Amino acid sequence: MILTTLVYFFLAGLFEIGGGYLVWLWIREDYTFLVGLTGGFVLFLYAIVPTLQPSHFHRIYASYGGIFIVMAMLWGWWLDDIAPDRFDVAGAFIALIGVAVIFYWPRKYEQQWQAKS
Repeated sequence: MILTTLVYFFLAGLFEIGGGYLVWLWIREDYTFLVGLTGGFVLFLYAIVPTLQPSHFHRIYASYGGIFIVMAMLWGWWLDDIAPDRFDVAGAFIALIGVAVIFYWPRKYEQQWQAKS
């Protein structure tokens, strides 16, 4: 279950950052409109992926925010060759602790949510 949710978080991050990056290239770097349109479609895919997660909307999006932080730092490092500094790394680590608490910490009432689904 944890591996599946991490895959969904990764896909959502890839679609959001990738789609946003394509729109960025279109507007800021004068790429063609087709690049921007593709980015818009990829962002649409990003909006679908979180619906596959087995939790409540607010918890999914709050947790995804932490995953997004880490993936955005890695994206900048790998694609733009801008290495994260120690403050970036510390902030990303804190965000991942938040993800662990918000999304993965066991709750007694979580079983009630799954029973309703």
